[in-house]
Amino acid sequence: MFHDRTSPAETWPFDHLIATLLKQFKRPLAAHGVTLTDAEAQQIGQAVAARQSSDETVARVRAALVEVIAESEAVLARWGLSFAESLQTGVDALPGWESTAEFLALAEEKANAEIRIGAGAALLAALGDLRYANYLFQQIERAPDEVEAIIARRVLFFVTGMDAGTPAGLEQARQWLNRRAIT
Repeated sequence: MFHDRTSPAETWPFDHLIATLLKQFKRPLAAHGVTLTDAEAQQIGQAVAARQSSDETVARVRAALVEVIAESEAVLARWGLSFAESLQTGVDALPGWESTAEFLALAEEKANAEIRIGAGAALLAALGDLRYANYLFQQIERAPDEVEAIIARRVLFFVTGMDAGTPAGLEQARQWLNRRAIT
């Protein structure tokens, strides 16, 4: 029997999901001067889930995540790709590799950039910064059953308060975000 790798993303309590994502960003955040202990990540996750106002630590995390996403966008831009284009482009279509080792290094660099952008956008949205919310929709549209899309969907429904159980929920979340961007 195969293990369903999406199950935790679908079933974890929201605070645990956010804390886990923060823990996965420890090194990129530290590279931008933000160090979080596991306990701090859990506290942030709990505060987010409880919709409590953010503190100075959360503001520093948000600022660092914006920088991490910008760096990852720059990685993709070297190949002339936006995030959405990168999700649609196979590594074999990228220039700059001849050997298997070069191909694997390129694949790792591309995948890391995509993960940091997608997961970073989800964390930012959960932490109250919606500037990259469109990336969440792009992940969902690209591969709705992948872990990244499941996380994106959960964050969008949490942030917007739309009902995940309705077929129109995702479109309602998009409309909510569009209205919010206008005001």
